[in-house]
Amino acid sequence: MDNDNVGGAAQAVRHLLEGGRRRIATISGPLDMSAAQDRLGAYREVLSETGRRSIVSIGDFTRVSGAEAMAQLLEDDPALDAVFAANDLMAIGALRALRRSGRRVPDDVAVVGYDDIEAALYTDPPLSTVRSPMGEQAAASARLLLGLLRGEPAEPVILPTRLVVRESS
Repeated sequence: MDNDNVGGAAQAVRHLLEGGRRRIATISGPLDMSAAQDRLGAYREVLSETGRRSIVSIGDFTRVSGAEAMAQLLEDDPALDAVFAANDLMAIGALRALRRSGRRVPDDVAVVGYDDIEAALYTDPPLSTVRSPMGEQAAASARLLLGLLRGEPAEPVILPTRLVVRESS
């Protein structure tokens, strides 16, 4: 059981493109995690479809790694104008690094995260993010477990995600 990591990441990157962003970086999560692989793959696929190159830094799903990755991305490509972070904690760290570098969000660099944690509402500016259906995941997990206990086969379940647009993008 999982949420639609590919579809959610694609929504985020397309949103940035539709907003006129041209140099979109990503802060990926650890590549030994399937969610991070799926989100990075979707980012690369959407950019490839539009003839744009990938600008990637790897984090570990923490605020600190998001800030460090964002600082590295700005050093590697000072002209970038958007970043998709593979989770909200890294996006929050990226916001801090952007502020420290004198970049304005979203005027200079737009930011989109993933997960829609509560803190995303309280960042400055409030963070655009991909909402994972946490309540639905819990309910689907319970149904799956009960089915397994009754001897029913386990079918893969992919739950839909939704882009929540706020002031950061």
